[in-house]
Amino acid sequence: MRGFLVRLLVGALGLWLAQAIVPGVEFRSGVSLLAAAFLLGVVNAFVRPLLVVLTLPFTILTLGLFLLVINGLMVALVAALLDGFVLRSFGAAVLAALVVSAVSWIASSFVGPSGRFEILVVRRD
Repeated sequence: MRGFLVRLLVGALGLWLAQAIVPGVEFRSGVSLLAAAFLLGVVNAFVRPLLVVLTLPFTILTLGLFLLVINGLMVALVAALLDGFVLRSFGAAVLAALVVSAVSWIASSFVGPSGRFEILVVRRD
């Protein structure tokens, strides 16, 4: 349960940072920000894998760059499902997806699977 909450907060932090950095991304309240983070996690768990498999030829042809489009589509889908999450363009969705991915990537180096903060220390004696 702790891992779920930590990852939810990391996703919310990524979306909040995307709102601060990317023009065209707007949340009307903190509740809609948390709802968007939760829904983005659900969409990435169930819809994204199916879409990745269906678009595999495009992904191979573009050497993986099409995954940026898929990530943008996931953010746009969440914005379409939530009233409090506004996207002005698809480009804003792709940039927001990049910001959320970067924040999640950085946070995953500190947060283990159980939701605890883990730092590996190597000592040479």
